[in-house]
Amino acid sequence: MTQFGPDYVRAIAPYQAGKPIAEVAREFGLDEATIVKLASNENPFGVPESSKAAMAQAAAELGRYPDANGFELKAALSTRYDVPSDWITLGNGSNDILEIAAHAFVQKGESVVFSQYSFAVYALATQGVGGRAIVVPAVNYGHDLDAMAAAIEPDTRLVYVANPNNPTGTFIGAEQIEAFLNKVPANVVVVLDEAYNEYLAPEHQFESSAWVRKYPNLIVSRTFSKAYGLAGLRVGFAIAQPAVTDLMNRIRQPFNVNSLAQAAAIAALNDKEFLARGAENNFAGYQQLTAAFDELGLEYVPSFGNFVLVRVGDDDGAGARVNLALLKQGVIVRPVAAYGLPQWLRISIGLPQENATFIEALKKALG
Repeated sequence: MTQFGPDYVRAIAPYQAGKPIAEVAREFGLDEATIVKLASNENPFGVPESSKAAMAQAAAELGRYPDANGFELKAALSTRYDVPSDWITLGNGSNDILEIAAHAFVQKGESVVFSQYSFAVYALATQGVGGRAIVVPAVNYGHDLDAMAAAIEPDTRLVYVANPNNPTGTFIGAEQIEAFLNKVPANVVVVLDEAYNEYLAPEHQFESSAWVRKYPNLIVSRTFSKAYGLAGLRVGFAIAQPAVTDLMNRIRQPFNVNSLAQAAAIAALNDKEFLARGAENNFAGYQQLTAAFDELGLEYVPSFGNFVLVRVGDDDGAGARVNLALLKQGVIVRPVAAYGLPQWLRISIGLPQENATFIEALKKALG
């Protein structure tokens, strides 16, 4: 039988997204309106009203291509992060940024370093360019930055660091990150993936974009999919020095961020009320979920994102078994066996009633 494409592409296991509500309704004969989805770390408040208004206005021009360079969105980001506009690369979600970085800096056979239990797309992006993955064992389900620095080899071109990390929720403080950056060779690009940055408590927040001025090999990646509530619009961005953004923009697809996404992102960027509301709900929801896990005697990883990783059994079938029991009750969460965590489930923090529905369903699923 004729085979098409290179071996490293055929070896890729496609990314498995969280189950859509409609699919679960069809599969289990449920009413969509009763289903609770806590699988994909989405913002339970949805799209902010400010973004809805901006999209309504932008809709009049949908017959025309979007601004390929995203001038107005870059200008807003430039002001917000105090960097020049040409230090910004726009992405179709931050997932696009992660892929662009791999294509821009890694050739076939060269190595990429990332942590065990880190975002699945790091491995997929590495495989997609024929790169060689160096997966560094985690410590307490989080990044071991000293070991990651030591794992860098002469052919290493890229390092991915997620902070907070998905799916485990672990967090690395500013001093540790900067110490790591000082160890990384100047010819190795570091992608600091901060998709969940906005959920950090004030005492943990730091403006990593300022480090870009000091480290020419640093890319800071952010997204509007989580705290800003724009997951369905797919808009993310990277901040890096021009020598890096120039290469990334040579790889980036033209018109990769559509007109509605650009308009919505500009409006959401400075919607402080929406962000504050989300942060408050996230804090309360975290307390609600972890209190239930404590009551049930379940181990969980302390999280700094908008989700919690919880162990639901000791055998390798535990995660799949409890997940199925939850699905039958109309509750969608995220199995993480693909990350090497078959006894665990990742639970997104929802609205109070959504969390309560999940907790009651979990109690039944656990028997």
